[in-house]
Amino acid sequence: MQHTLSEQELVRREKLAELYTLGIDPYPAPLFEITHTAAQIKAGYSEENKEAFSKISFAGRIMSVRDMGKAGFAVLQDSTGRIQAYIRRDDICPGDDKTLYNTVWKKLLDLGDIVGIKGFGFITKTGETSIHVEEFTILSKALHPLPVVREKDGEVFDAVTDLEFRYRQRYADLIVNPGVKDTFVKITKMRNAIRNFLNERGALEVDTPVLQSIPGGATARPFVTHHNALDIPLYLRIANELYLKRLIVGGFDWVYEFSRDFRNEGMDRTHNPEFTILEFYVAYKDYLWMMDTTEQLLEQTAIAANGTSVATVAGVEIEMKAPYKRISIFDAIKEHTGIDISNFDEAQLRDTCRALHIQVDESMGKGKLVDEIFGGKCEKHYIQPTFITDYPVEMSPLTKKHRSKPGLVERFELIVNGKEIANAYSELNDPIDQRLRFEEQVKLMERGDDEAMFIDYDFLRALEYGMPPTAGIGIGIDRLAMLLTGQVSIQDVLLFPQMRPEKHS
Repeated sequence: MQHTLSEQELVRREKLAELYTLGIDPYPAPLFEITHTAAQIKAGYSEENKEAFSKISFAGRIMSVRDMGKAGFAVLQDSTGRIQAYIRRDDICPGDDKTLYNTVWKKLLDLGDIVGIKGFGFITKTGETSIHVEEFTILSKALHPLPVVREKDGEVFDAVTDLEFRYRQRYADLIVNPGVKDTFVKITKMRNAIRNFLNERGALEVDTPVLQSIPGGATARPFVTHHNALDIPLYLRIANELYLKRLIVGGFDWVYEFSRDFRNEGMDRTHNPEFTILEFYVAYKDYLWMMDTTEQLLEQTAIAANGTSVATVAGVEIEMKAPYKRISIFDAIKEHTGIDISNFDEAQLRDTCRALHIQVDESMGKGKLVDEIFGGKCEKHYIQPTFITDYPVEMSPLTKKHRSKPGLVERFELIVNGKEIANAYSELNDPIDQRLRFEEQVKLMERGDDEAMFIDYDFLRALEYGMPPTAGIGIGIDRLAMLLTGQVSIQDVLLFPQMRPEKHS
């Protein structure tokens, strides 16, 4: 249904029509030469170097207006921040015709409109660096009113906190809540630091398919679609692991990808059905080397994003400086439950789950049961970065068996602030063992486990060509972003988080 216009929206459209009547195009050609940003003017202007700010061309959005009759002030916002502009009628309209000031500026402009101004810098009597306006032009008329946000003495009042509004209308959230943009700038610094770390060490960034005929590389429920021309089902990838390992088979020594992945699961403060994982694979390395490398990577990334290795989330300081604590998953479970499950069979694990009041069902095999115990009773306790190591083989169908501990694999998960940030293996490169592991996953699927893996026969063929010993890791970029920006919800580090479709009336 079509959106019903509010009274304010109707008034803005009437102003739009009046601008056209006056011969003013409220959406002119896009070129407007900008010489200074708000941040540059506020940081650089002084009476000693005012000549450098004698000819300012600036564009920004009107955030507030203070009318004083024949003059007034406006606060304009660009991508770097806000700055005050002083506009006087006789400067704008030196002749007898005062229409541009009395009608256009005072009556036809609204909060949210984008204007271009030209003038010079000065400091007001109250000590605020400002722009004295000599010319202005309308660059974009806003037809939808901004949420009202009042400012006083640099403090924000009535800040928009409604999450439904903020996540659904991120564009407006970014306008009225300046700190939101800071979060995403910091995330970009984080990603760039990761790329620099990997590139400096000779890693090669690659792209692999998003649409896949088999959803492999992780245990998760996929999204399914249909390719009309080929008349086959295709899946949005749940991981890119198997394709990256194909490249290791092909002769690359170190490959990585920032992978947009999709998992058809629930949404909460740490899960979104569309998310970003960094995966990288390195030939002739193992999971012990990967732990050392991960510590270095995350320490350097934290410093690049925040200027310090300490991340603060909800008042808790988390030290990202290496080295990190290391503990096996069985020792972690024993530490927090008092139960040694290292030699338990499936029935004993199921009984243990029930005794610990952990909900289970008959589709769960040994790996899922151990995972439920750790997730339910242990994970939340690891606030400082901790490597959980040496998982049972049933939990890790793509991982090499442990070199000295029967029944286990060479795997770790990195837990920070009570959540998994990374998952890494010494990769399984034995094609016969890999085929048997896939077949065990099929048995779990037949029991009703809709997250079990498919058999990827092409990947098995690739392994039969020979894959060197390899270490691989997946790092949850969105969860790492939450950590380094101090956010407690994944929706706050996604520009456009998934939401139910909006109902229009």
